[in-house]
Amino acid sequence: MFYDQAKIFVKAGDGGSGIVSFRREKYVPMGGPDGGDGGRGGSIIFQADEGLRTLVDFRYRRHYKGDRGQHGQGKNMHGRGAENFTLRVPVGTVVKDEESGEILADLTKHGQSEIVAKGGRGGRGNARFMSNTNKAPTIAEKGEPGQEKCLILELKLLADVGLVGFPNVGKSTLISRVSSAKPKIADYHFTTLVPNLGMVNIDETGFVMADIPGLIEGAHSGAGLGHEFLRHVERTRVLVHVLDISGSEDRDPVEDFVKINKELNLYSQTLATRPMLVAANKTDLSGAEGNLAKLRETIGGSYEIFPISAVTGEGVEKLLHRIAEILPGAVPLEFTAALDEHRIVRPEENQRFSVERDQNGIFIVKGKEVEKHAAMSYLDTEDGLRRFQKILKTMGIDDALIKKGIKEKDKVLIGHLELEWSEGI
Repeated sequence: MFYDQAKIFVKAGDGGSGIVSFRREKYVPMGGPDGGDGGRGGSIIFQADEGLRTLVDFRYRRHYKGDRGQHGQGKNMHGRGAENFTLRVPVGTVVKDEESGEILADLTKHGQSEIVAKGGRGGRGNARFMSNTNKAPTIAEKGEPGQEKCLILELKLLADVGLVGFPNVGKSTLISRVSSAKPKIADYHFTTLVPNLGMVNIDETGFVMADIPGLIEGAHSGAGLGHEFLRHVERTRVLVHVLDISGSEDRDPVEDFVKINKELNLYSQTLATRPMLVAANKTDLSGAEGNLAKLRETIGGSYEIFPISAVTGEGVEKLLHRIAEILPGAVPLEFTAALDEHRIVRPEENQRFSVERDQNGIFIVKGKEVEKHAAMSYLDTEDGLRRFQKILKTMGIDDALIKKGIKEKDKVLIGHLELEWSEGI
């Protein structure tokens, strides 16, 4: 089975925690702080591998977690950083953030890699907090939590030539004749439900041909699994529009040509500039001659038309020779669009945090900076608690809570940390 989409959850490794430690040496009764820092957590990396063809591995495992960094130790020994977690995906995979829709990676070359979730930095040990006013700090930091995201993986096949057209026009028969690909072939619509790739050798050169499942009117808006199929057309350098020139299903080949081209243009305007050849298939059936003459009269001035019979092989070699001629001049496709066009840039908010009160009377403080401090602070020492309280006061969170009407013993939630308000703190 061909899997070209997957939804997974990734969690980068947390940073290792710093440690509170003091020198303990003979004849040194009051040694200074020597707590080491924690190591950085492992990041989640995606890497393109040309040996893979589908996203099937992500069907059976959907959760991936990076290792956390090693904790710091005494004697100023820092924790070791964790190894990054590398996930191999087929060349042509696009990685999107499910929540924002932002494209995080577009992997189009073998070996190309991108970090999609960064590991948390290690927390600082108490040696970092020594100052002229505090020679023996009992302050340290927990490791920063690693990034976590729900991701959508989409595989867009990378092929030199893409066969497009309505269902049952002979695309699968054509690719089975010119390559070793063995797609399912039958006389009914949507026999092909997944793309087929075939290697074609002609004129001492080779190219990859993709049989794209049949499109229908409205495909650009998702009709008939249109988006599932059209994404694979984007990565082809040359398009071959296959028509049933015999009109064997009481359809007009000229109207079919116009409809499919309209769907391609509505889906992506860049497809309108892609080189396109027209393969007028099924010339071995009755009615082909009249429709072929009509097709040449209508579009012959704009497109090269090649009468072929995928069943008998008539005209196929001429079509392949022409494809081999124009491929060197076709623009290599690395991206369907610049990554920056899909990257969402959000302006920095003037408001560093927000304070709300839920229906249970709990005050909820939100904000990336304050939630990070809450996650990394040790509150089990007097120095650590005092430092965190100073951070809240300096940021203006105390004043904001008072304005909201907070009272003695009211609950305050910051990230996963729950606190109790006390007057005078």
